[in-house]
Amino acid sequence: MVIATQHKKEQVIAPLFKELGIEPLVLPDFDTDQFGTFAGEVERKLDPLATARLKIQQALTLSGETLGLASEGSFGPHPQMGFVPADEEVLLLMDLKNQLEVAVSKISTNTNYTHQEVSSWKELREFAIEVGFPTHALILRTETKLQKGISDWQSLKDTFRKIQLSGVAVQAETDMRAMFNPTRMKVIEKATSLLIHKINSVCPVCSFPGFDIVERKAGLPCLLCQHPTSLTLSIIHVCQHCHHQLENLFPDGESSDPMYCDYCNP
Repeated sequence: MVIATQHKKEQVIAPLFKELGIEPLVLPDFDTDQFGTFAGEVERKLDPLATARLKIQQALTLSGETLGLASEGSFGPHPQMGFVPADEEVLLLMDLKNQLEVAVSKISTNTNYTHQEVSSWKELREFAIEVGFPTHALILRTETKLQKGISDWQSLKDTFRKIQLSGVAVQAETDMRAMFNPTRMKVIEKATSLLIHKINSVCPVCSFPGFDIVERKAGLPCLLCQHPTSLTLSIIHVCQHCHHQLENLFPDGESSDPMYCDYCNP
């Protein structure tokens, strides 16, 4: 299995797959920055899943392998919790031989993703300490200059002083590339565990892997009034191979707390 990465994600992905008897490989000098960069030098033109698929397709073409894996991260406000910063990691496994794709998404608020305009070494130093520098690298940028992967105090100070001489505003950012961000690496590791769990979920009819939830139906009845709520009533699994469907009722319990009911708690 080839892992389509240039940012050392194999450090947390490979050990988990080795436990399954799969020996991952990484292509030397494989360029994933061509599909988009966090710092914005290259715009990501597709959504995370489609971008991960492009990475795998190119890695499989170059390697001659038939089994590949890629991840793609996104950072911004949490989709449910507003301005709380979040890291979403999408992992995709592609098996050409069996025409199979298995994908997972892991959203975590455990991230140091942030940025700040700084005008003094004191401000920059405080920002750096707050985001976990130097174990977590930084980026310094102006409108015309960009320095990534700064991971020691002397380099940070020298780069800042040099940029400051030009008299322009300096923005400090967390470097979110996996090899420079241990916190993100932990999220990728958790997403990998989710992916392996999904791979191990097999169809009860044909035993094909990746028997997955494709839909969650709302309508769980309220405990007091029995009116349907927005909470999950059932989940539907579908096999990619034989298309067998299985609906499981009450995955989270048979009734909803009235606090989630629009009638009891309007």
